[in-house]
Amino acid sequence: MLTYRVTAILILLMFYSCYTIKLLRQKKDGIQTIQLGKGKTGLPRTIEILLKISSSLIAVAEILSILLYDGNTNPYIRIGGLGIACLGTMVFILAVKDMKSNWRAGVSETDRTELVTGGIYGWSRNPAFLGFDLTYIGILMTFFNIPLLVVTVWTGFLFHLQIVNVEEDFLTARFGQAYVAYRKSVRRYFGKKRSRS
Repeated sequence: MLTYRVTAILILLMFYSCYTIKLLRQKKDGIQTIQLGKGKTGLPRTIEILLKISSSLIAVAEILSILLYDGNTNPYIRIGGLGIACLGTMVFILAVKDMKSNWRAGVSETDRTELVTGGIYGWSRNPAFLGFDLTYIGILMTFFNIPLLVVTVWTGFLFHLQIVNVEEDFLTARFGQAYVAYRKSVRRYFGKKRSRS
C-alpha cells in the first residue's frame, strides 16, 4: 500500500511542480498566467470561476484520498491507474513546454499570444486538459472513493465546458482561418484527422 501512495504522491508532485514552476517563471517575465474569470462576463466567467474552485478542490481530494483511502484492491487496476496518471503528467509537462510563453490558465483578451500547433499540439488541440484528465482518472483508479469520483467527473466536465464554450470561441476569434484549419487537422483531445479528398 505504501508503494502506491508514495508513487502517487511523486506523480502529483511532478504534475503540480510543473504548473507552479511555469507560473513563477512567467510571473518573473511579467506574464500573468492565471486568467480564469478575469475580464469576462456571463457563461465564460461562470465556467472559469467554477473551474478555478474545482481545480483547487480536486488537488485536496486527491491528497486526502491517497492518505486516507485504501482504494481499489485489484493490483492491476491500481498499477494501471498509476500508469495513466504518469502518462497524464508527461502529457501535461510536454504541453507546458511546447506552449512556451503563450501558456495561460484561462483566456486573456489583452495578452498577445501565438497559435501553437507544433510538438504535442500537433496531436492534440488541448494536451494540457488531456494531461489533467488522465492524471485525475489515474489517481481515481488507484484510490477509488465516491467523493473523489464526484470531484473528478465534475472537474473533467468543467474542463470540457472551458474548451467548447470559452477557448475554442476565443481562439477562432483571435486566430481566424489559421485556427479553423488547425481544428480541421487535429482532434480536440487526441489524434490527427484524416483529410477528405
